[in-house]
Amino acid sequence: MSNICRLGHLNQQYLHKMKTEINIREYTEKDFEEVNLLWETVNMGGSARGDTKEIIQKTIDNNAKLFILEIDNKIIGTSWITSDYRRLYLHHFAISPEYQGKGYSKPLLEKTLKYAKEQGMQIKLEVHNTNKRAIKLYEKFGFKYLGDYDVYIIREINSI
Repeated sequence: MSNICRLGHLNQQYLHKMKTEINIREYTEKDFEEVNLLWETVNMGGSARGDTKEIIQKTIDNNAKLFILEIDNKIIGTSWITSDYRRLYLHHFAISPEYQGKGYSKPLLEKTLKYAKEQGMQIKLEVHNTNKRAIKLYEKFGFKYLGDYDVYIIREINSI
């Protein structure tokens, strides 16, 4: 079975709106440079923040998925789902700036949520509170604001 998912199998209305064919498929190592550039372009991290080819592969080897959204063999979006075996975490849900606001996020999020449902686990994400477009999308697809805690991180582990 091919790991390429044609948009037509997800939702025909988006294909009709976009008048172009897109592919949603799983990440391969050859995608890294283009994915890294996308993440850096949308200020979502990249190898400088630890999202290296090795880390991506390590998560995939441990039940993660990294979906790639393509148009004409150009990567325009990503959805990286990791698991702690209790719930799934959605990271780096990104659409290239020139394709934002045109409906391309919808089929990618549908694919992501279909995977979550197949796994039978909750799915959680973090989104910057100023990213109103993303918040609206996530709420439209059923995500609820938790609002009962703030997120903290130690990025420089050597500072401990």
